[in-house]
Amino acid sequence: MIKRVFSILLCMFLLLPLLPVRSNAAEIVTINLYNWGQYLSDGTDGCIDVIAEFEAAYPHIKVNQMTFDSNESMYTKLTAGGSSFDIIVPSDYMVEKLIEEDMLLPLNFDNIPNYQYIDENFRNPDYDPENLYSVPYTWGSVGIIYNSAFVAEEDVAAQSWDLLWNEKYTNKILMFDNPRDAFAIAQLRLGYSLNTESSEELDAAAALLREQKPVVQSYVMDQVFDKMQRAEAWIAPYYAGDYLLMAGENEDLEFYRPVEGYNLFVDALCIPKGAQHKEEAEIFINFLLEPEICGGNLEYIGYSSPEEASLEFMDPEVAESPVAYPDDATKARGSNFSALSQESTQYMNALWLTVKTADTATTIYLIMTIIAIALVILLWIFFKVRKRKAKARRCQKWKTE
Repeated sequence: MIKRVFSILLCMFLLLPLLPVRSNAAEIVTINLYNWGQYLSDGTDGCIDVIAEFEAAYPHIKVNQMTFDSNESMYTKLTAGGSSFDIIVPSDYMVEKLIEEDMLLPLNFDNIPNYQYIDENFRNPDYDPENLYSVPYTWGSVGIIYNSAFVAEEDVAAQSWDLLWNEKYTNKILMFDNPRDAFAIAQLRLGYSLNTESSEELDAAAALLREQKPVVQSYVMDQVFDKMQRAEAWIAPYYAGDYLLMAGENEDLEFYRPVEGYNLFVDALCIPKGAQHKEEAEIFINFLLEPEICGGNLEYIGYSSPEEASLEFMDPEVAESPVAYPDDATKARGSNFSALSQESTQYMNALWLTVKTADTATTIYLIMTIIAIALVILLWIFFKVRKRKAKARRCQKWKTE
């Protein structure tokens, strides 16, 4: 009997390695988030750390965040290949462009039940009319940030884009370092549509931007934070949400939306083709839409929420801010970007290059001219000294004779 039991146990021991093994521990997956800089609350100043909270709730999913500073640089990275992103955060017109170019995956909203909290006026937008590829993350607007300690009240009284051309503040003015936002400002100042594809109107906008260049200290994106907070620059066009962050560091900073109009935008959460972890990405998107998470996140980053349910989880001062949540009359002055044709996009990009390099050829010519004049002077001095020395030698020879 003992031998039989021993034989059975021995057989079971020998067969054990052949049995399938089940692990209770789920495989850890890392999703790659490609986001704007300073666009996710990271726990600074006691605010919510969104990634840490998510990873605590979903231990089998890790989030690796990388950042970009413009829709155009994000698009270039996507089209260049070589990188795998699971979630991207493009603006409305770029979502439209990515859909047109078949670069996004349709979302499975079964994995995003918190979509129920998105307000009706943010559903089925023009850039994604069937609401297949995107979920609103934030919305906001572009305006002018200025330092009230250095910019005179009479110069901002008109609430105009003209301030960005004011020679009085030469070398203290910043400008967007991306063509779509920069051209939009010039187009609005000229009374044109933000979405014009007229080559004549784009030419006029480029000429206006070249006219502005002598007063511009530098063309910036995320560099605007340090420059404005430290008063290295006094005037800059930028996003309302980022102004709220900057104003927290420098109480002299003020903001207005120009009377000529401004860009009103939505930034969305999308999953690009090539994503390796679509389901996990949708779980993260759903987490961001949880009203308490959304409220804590957007309270920190300063941008406006597309879900009213999140406002109760914000500081009332933030939830009622006229900068983050302008009244209907102010919102009516805003306009959305639409995706431009490839031809117009390329034409704008080419014009932007002429703006950025304006006067460069003249500068090089002047430098070369100065160098040439200096060489002529040096040669003249050389031959004059040589001539004097030769004459001195002849005179010396005559004296000795």
